Amino acid sequence: MGRRDKYPIIENLEIIDIAAEGKAIGKHNDMVVFVPMCVVGDVVNIQVCNKRRRFMEGYVIEYVKKSENRSKPFCAHYGDCGGCKWQHLPYDMQLGYKQQQVIDQLTRIGKIELPEITPILASEKTQLYRNKLEFTFSNKRWVTRDQLANNEEVDMNDGLGFHISGAFDKILNIDKCYLQDSPSNEIRNEIGKYTRENEYTYYNQRSHEGLMRNIVVRTSSTGDIMLIVIFAYKDEEKIASLMEHLKVTFKEVTSLMYIINEKLNDSYSDQDVICYNGNDHIFEQMDNLRFKIGPKSFYQTNSEQAYNLYKLTRDAANLKGDEIVYDLYTGTGTIANFIAHKCKKVVGVEYVPDAIEDAKINSAINGITNTVFYAGDMKNVLNEQFIEENGQPDVIILDPPRAGIHEDVAEVIMSASPEKIVYVSCNPATQARDIAIFDAMYSVTYVQPVDMFPHTHHVENIILLEKRKR
Repeated sequence: MGRRDKYPIIENLEIIDIAAEGKAIGKHNDMVVFVPMCVVGDVVNIQVCNKRRRFMEGYVIEYVKKSENRSKPFCAHYGDCGGCKWQHLPYDMQLGYKQQQVIDQLTRIGKIELPEITPILASEKTQLYRNKLEFTFSNKRWVTRDQLANNEEVDMNDGLGFHISGAFDKILNIDKCYLQDSPSNEIRNEIGKYTRENEYTYYNQRSHEGLMRNIVVRTSSTGDIMLIVIFAYKDEEKIASLMEHLKVTFKEVTSLMYIINEKLNDSYSDQDVICYNGNDHIFEQMDNLRFKIGPKSFYQTNSEQAYNLYKLTRDAANLKGDEIVYDLYTGTGTIANFIAHKCKKVVGVEYVPDAIEDAKINSAINGITNTVFYAGDMKNVLNEQFIEENGQPDVIILDPPRAGIHEDVAEVIMSASPEKIVYVSCNPATQARDIAIFDAMYSVTYVQPVDMFPHTHHVENIILLEKRKR
């Protein structure tokens, strides 16, 4: 069988729906076909690039008919960059698909009785809403299909931008990103210009050679700006030259730092951070609270919508003032400190020790005295002795990573028998799986989707579980 037979061109494929993971759906000879960058009503010719027994995947080579529902993408990198893949969908349609995604996953995976689901909360900002972006250097720049089709002369070396899906060693060079406000683009472009003009080597993901690895830009509602430059090895002259250039050029940066990461992977949570100029932290403001954010701290990347998310979480718990609340997967204690004035005591648990130290600092900064924080693996920390020492929880708030909670954690929660569980999730599929475990003891009484990431298929969801009456 030739390649053309295995990966055919499908003509006049009509797009009929959007899948949970964000790709559009068509049907060809009773087989599902997944296609990116399409809207219901589009008719397209596609090149199949992946063929399985039950489905195919492809990409558009021609729009035969464009749906009247389409929006014009605002970013020049749309279609090549892995972010903001839903720019072609009007925002109200994006919200509708996210709402339906929550409904589908809770009903199909959870298979439990649900109340009427509250309409999704839209994000006021649909551009420039992120407070943190990480950019990557690579000595191999991604060449787009359009550039190849137009026979453009493209420098295939030294890209600074975002990873390309399916090509781990190549980077799409970014000119302007609409996710983060100024001076994010200016900083990235100036670093790219300076390093190329001064012959800094860019990292090779295969051979692990080259000096420049990553940069991280964090902004905040207080006006603070953090810039972290990550190098692959120690080169005192080049590091000092670049850092001094950035110090002079971007005086608005309040926290200028760098890391030397000699590991083979890009994670830097275990690496030393050197403060070159300014403070070793920035501050974020939320509901009259100040949160100290270090270079390794987790903080919700959509600050304004995070405030709404936490208000809804607090409202779902409906605290009266005398409750003991466990905030599991507390991170830097944002939710714990946010709700502390509404209850008797908050007990926060988190796996990352640095995050717990930040949580304690954030309580101290805000004069909060009714919080306690513990670091450790949730399934090991949360046991009968722990509950005996910290008090029986009236409410448990969960905000786990995408993988959800461990079965052992679910069992301990049920043995703790709180009156309410408020489950905040960035992955409704694992959330649905987890709440099914609680179904014998708890009923779902409230479901509230929240859009934290416009122009993507990702959706946050809040669920309130209340103990069944016996």
